[in-house]
Amino acid sequence: MQKIPNIPIAGSKDKMMPADLYLPDTKDKVPVVIYAHGFNGFKDWGGFERIAAYFTKHRMALLAFNFSHNGTTPDSLMDFVDLEAFGQNNYSIQLYDLTKIIDWVMQVGGRQYPKLEISKLGLIGHSMGGGMVILQAARDQRIWKTATWAAIPYCKTPWGKWSRSVMESWKKKGVAYYENKRTQQQMPMYYQLYEDFQQHQEELDILKAAATLKTPLLICHGLQDPAVPVESAYLIKMAQPKANLFVTDGDHVFGRKHPDQDNALPPEMLEVLESTLAFFKD
Repeated sequence: MQKIPNIPIAGSKDKMMPADLYLPDTKDKVPVVIYAHGFNGFKDWGGFERIAAYFTKHRMALLAFNFSHNGTTPDSLMDFVDLEAFGQNNYSIQLYDLTKIIDWVMQVGGRQYPKLEISKLGLIGHSMGGGMVILQAARDQRIWKTATWAAIPYCKTPWGKWSRSVMESWKKKGVAYYENKRTQQQMPMYYQLYEDFQQHQEELDILKAAATLKTPLLICHGLQDPAVPVESAYLIKMAQPKANLFVTDGDHVFGRKHPDQDNALPPEMLEVLESTLAFFKD
């Protein structure tokens, strides 16, 4: 496997999105899949190289990137040091970012790395990233196939279950805080996140987008997911009955942890990878 690390790609507001491109050891052309991380996530979460190695072993290229406003920086790839950017993030920004990543693959990546078969460009998204790739695939004819891992069915993270009083306080103060359980950081979210959703509800309707998909969709989810319940997978499946559904006895991250201290991927993650690879290879 060859890794080209931290390729700088300009995202929203010209903030750089470091991207890692993983290439298999072959001279033949191979499909390329873009991976979109989730809320409170980043491309290197949980020893992602193990996942990348699984794809390259089976003759597929993989590109993983950090969204422009996920709170990390090119100099601090795995720590949330830019909380102002995190607070200014929203779903429209993430869709813009994903489009720019796809543009790079199609316009630059395919030229610089001739083994990339850009006519076979797939998407994988985890959690919030799963919702983003469904939205993108529904509006982007360049996408070949789409897979989701523990995807959200609504663009309402994290306020979807907040009470009216909490919502009113958020509007009045202009900011609310979400605790990152791993780092114990209080992550700011400015009220613009909700305003952006209100202004673009049609464009951010994940279930509506799933229903309009013309290309294949795979939905993977864990039965023991406490963050995005497995019912979310069934909602997406009902919206798009032609989708493939794979459910495993796993949690939101399919047994992975960060920092990664194991030498092997958890069984639940391997099951998801096997299902995902079969989907892209079919």
